Amino acid sequence: MGNELLVAAARRGDDAAFYSLITQHKEKMYRIAYSYLKNETDALEAVQEATCRAYMQIRKLKEPEYFGSWLIRILMNYCADEAKRKTRRADGQQAVAAALDPHAANGESALLERVMLESAVEQLDANYQKVIQLKYYHDLTITEIARTLQKPEGTIKTWLHKALGGLRQRLGKEGEPNG
Repeated sequence: MGNELLVAAARRGDDAAFYSLITQHKEKMYRIAYSYLKNETDALEAVQEATCRAYMQIRKLKEPEYFGSWLIRILMNYCADEAKRKTRRADGQQAVAAALDPHAANGESALLERVMLESAVEQLDANYQKVIQLKYYHDLTITEIARTLQKPEGTIKTWLHKALGGLRQRLGKEGEPNG
């Protein structure tokens, strides 16, 4: 059965036809996902997510002869979003670390610090976690955070101050030399 016939059958709900289409593209999908995400687990998850999205949207495919291109576009969009999300998260972690200790060392110790930081953030009160995430992971201003959480700006500033203090305490970075 040709691809156009398989697409037509898949659009009518034939799961076997859809599976056959995906099978033709799965290796290429994995290679593309891996090139974006640089991680086997993330690449496999991206292929699975793109496959699911394609299955849900197959009826929206206007030109069945371009199924492969359409599928790859779905995958690439997902991978680009995931890559941005990872970058934002890493940037957010670095921003929090810089807020806690602007003189932090770079290099191998950065990974350990990131893991410790994530653990410390997870131990904070839920409101403090939200403020840290919105401020440092999503780059929102105090005003935007206040609007998002529907709280006064003063409350947000207090939560942020207490959250950073809690992180400093948990991470043993008081900011002043011992002596």
